[in-house]
Amino acid sequence: MSPRVLPAHPVAHVLRCLATALLTTSLLGLTVVGPAPAAHARTAVEDYASWQPASRCSPKPKPGATALGRWLTRRYDGGTTSISRACRGSSSEHTEGRAIDWRLDATKKADRRTAKRFLKRLLRSDKQGNAHALARRMGVMYVIWNDEMYAAWDAFEPEPYLSSSCRRRQRCSPTLRHRDHVHISLTRRAGKGRTSWYDGRV
Repeated sequence: MSPRVLPAHPVAHVLRCLATALLTTSLLGLTVVGPAPAAHARTAVEDYASWQPASRCSPKPKPGATALGRWLTRRYDGGTTSISRACRGSSSEHTEGRAIDWRLDATKKADRRTAKRFLKRLLRSDKQGNAHALARRMGVMYVIWNDEMYAAWDAFEPEPYLSSSCRRRQRCSPTLRHRDHVHISLTRRAGKGRTSWYDGRV
């Protein structure tokens, strides 16, 4: 009569399996590591963007601008975005496909609240204490919304904005005042999706 084999204790079985796995990886020269850190945790935050005005006609939407426009409409569940603009008579970064107009209406409370949420997220410090971390990672040069401009070269401090096409704000159109859209201009690297925020998105 064959001796009776008792089932292994569950804890002992798990420990035996772990020991075997560790021995195997040691023999194979492998290193056991934990979960990979997030991409942002592995890369330094970019410096504040300098002004990079449009210098050529290339209005086809760049991949970074497309990715950012998609993120805006999905995350904030509202508004549409546009990127390209005809080059004639314009010096905007739209003519290089690296500026976004996000359609929000400053006369509507809900849209003002949405823009405020976005700006708060864009300009807050991260957990490591990096000021304006998301804006810097996105390669944002400046934002214009509702008569105010937030420029990277001024550490995103809000400043009153008046289009050069307007003599007086009261006679300026909602579009030129950026009251019917949020304008976001990106650096050339960001437009191409080559700053850290775009890792895995472009």
